[in-house]
Amino acid sequence: MGDHAAEEDRPAGFARWRHAAYMQAMASELPGSYATQEVMHLTLAYFAVAGLSFLRALDWVNTDEIAKWILSFQVHPEANDDLDNGQFYGFCGSRTTQYPPNSVKDPCHNGSHLASTYSALAVLKIVGYDILNIDSKSLLLSMRNLQQPDGSFMPTHIGAETDLRFVYCAAAICTMLKDWSGMDKDKAKEHIINCQSYDGGFGMVPGSESHGGGTFCAVAALYLMGFIQPDLASNLQESASIDFQLLLEWCLQRQAADGGFQGRRNKPSDTCYAFWVGGVLKLMGAYHLIDRTALREFLLTCQTDFGGFGKFPENAFPDIYHSYYGLAAFSLLGEEGVEPMCAELGIIAAAVL
Repeated sequence: MGDHAAEEDRPAGFARWRHAAYMQAMASELPGSYATQEVMHLTLAYFAVAGLSFLRALDWVNTDEIAKWILSFQVHPEANDDLDNGQFYGFCGSRTTQYPPNSVKDPCHNGSHLASTYSALAVLKIVGYDILNIDSKSLLLSMRNLQQPDGSFMPTHIGAETDLRFVYCAAAICTMLKDWSGMDKDKAKEHIINCQSYDGGFGMVPGSESHGGGTFCAVAALYLMGFIQPDLASNLQESASIDFQLLLEWCLQRQAADGGFQGRRNKPSDTCYAFWVGGVLKLMGAYHLIDRTALREFLLTCQTDFGGFGKFPENAFPDIYHSYYGLAAFSLLGEEGVEPMCAELGIIAAAVL
């Protein structure tokens, strides 16, 4: 590993080994600056492990230990009757998600969260664990408690915001578990349609500004539920009741003069939107319409001397979030040495089988 990194005094092209070294370090021990994000520890782990999988460097970590650690975060009902108590029995985000009373045996108590559950299942698939071995029945039955009358999802049974992120998480969870009993797809579809804005993109909630992340969540969820086709011509003819032509125009307009993608109008290009918006175009069958060369050049300016990626070209230091999405963007571009990805699930294609 050290020899590979030494070969790249300063990254001019894609610095694969430096990125792998950075992701390995993040998978082993997070810096103190991430302490405030402890409640989403599983999601941070997902970024690190998924990043290593893009770089074909999963052998740099102990995947068996990772699977064992991930499984320890699942919350189980004590009895079948508990499935009717309105709680969600998924995965909690960290040991400190909710401090349990002394009488509660489960170290996670029940801070189960949809995003943490998605992250847990994604990591398990990436490291090769058969997730059909987990207790999916209680997870899916209780997940229905989170779906609201308008089709949206709360992320946790104790109440929180409802937006497209959690509709996507629910669809991805059902897809990975190969069981759609955890949600009402038609209701979810109607909610997604209501989130499309006048300009073609999707806001996180109905009536809000179009946003690259919200647009990905909307399109990926529709794709997973079977309401969007993988080819552009079919989508232009029949597009799940959304304005597909306007959506296509909105996405293509997000590629800026510097080659990068912006998440909203009049915003600077940002590493992560190369995936969020690029992933939408990939799922729509329209990725060939972007300027791939310009995007690659922009992304190269965002990689740091230490490996990983920053949010903007001027950032000297990487962060795990933008590092993962930078690698995901390079995967979409078909970069040599980067594993192809399943954009709709956010994992490498090889892990889907």
